[in-house]
Amino acid sequence: MESLSPVIPPRRPPARRVVVERTAAASLQTVLAGRGDRLLAAGRRRRLGDPIFRTTSLLFALTVIAMTAMIASVLFVRSAPARTAFGWSFLTSSTWDPVFEHFGVLPFVWGTLASSAIALLIALPLGLGAAICLSELLPARWSDPAAFLIELLVAVPSVVYGLVGVFVLVPVMRSVEGVLQSTLGFLPLFAGPAYGIGLLTAGILLAVMIVPFVVTISREVLLAVPRAQRDAALALGATRWETVRHVVVPYARSGILGSVFLALARALGETMAVTMVIGNRPEISASLFAPAHTMAAVLANEFTEATGEVYLAALVEVALVLFAITIVVNALARLLILTVRAPDPARV
Repeated sequence: MESLSPVIPPRRPPARRVVVERTAAASLQTVLAGRGDRLLAAGRRRRLGDPIFRTTSLLFALTVIAMTAMIASVLFVRSAPARTAFGWSFLTSSTWDPVFEHFGVLPFVWGTLASSAIALLIALPLGLGAAICLSELLPARWSDPAAFLIELLVAVPSVVYGLVGVFVLVPVMRSVEGVLQSTLGFLPLFAGPAYGIGLLTAGILLAVMIVPFVVTISREVLLAVPRAQRDAALALGATRWETVRHVVVPYARSGILGSVFLALARALGETMAVTMVIGNRPEISASLFAPAHTMAAVLANEFTEATGEVYLAALVEVALVLFAITIVVNALARLLILTVRAPDPARV
């Protein structure tokens, strides 16, 4: 005969516990409902903020483009009398005669491009070597203060560089040019009298001014190269020099090119320092010792003296040519940087 087990009814929770659970559930539902309202409000704000941010950013970008277009249009309109009087011969003529109002920009283009090329030939190896030393060889306790001092050179006004060039660089270059003339005077580049002021002096002074740009930007780009790239090359048996040459510099070459073209843009537009040491003679000469002139320098020297309409329009057209050269150089730099990519780590 089966034993009958007593049926035990389920225990009911105390009434107080039920009240507490119901209160907690109600509170949780209230919190979730409030959080949901806040999330919905945040979503609405986000949906409203994104178009505002996109429109504002587009407005800023269009403002920069509009400013560039405004500068080009003003220069183009103001230079109309010179274009009417000289046409395309303004770009090919070497005569600059304010008395008879016959103007040609070719000597200034030559002086600008030649002095900038000399500056780049000097500043590029010097700046890149200094950047490699600061980023790869020197410890941080030495490289950081040195980099800070180099960055301070960017803030030095150009007129200060010009004064240093007049009182220090010109006497030194007069002696150096005398030695070069006595030894290499048979070459057209080193022929002619040694004045101390001229194209070579302006190029060297420009190199001193743009070296901080190359050093600062190239150092930051080299420091951004992943440490794994260096460690992999060293683990494969490469020396420090081979690692820098075949791994670090190729990986950072796009940034290095950017620093070079930024320095070139500074050299093309430099005015006061070049004006004080280049000689300001609108002539084209094969000698590096001969005085020359630049587009920025002629604008600074003669703009206040331009009284005639054609004279003033010719100076404005010089500014237009300088603006066009700067745009073309920066466009070529952008295209060159886009074609240069960091090497594939698997192929390094």
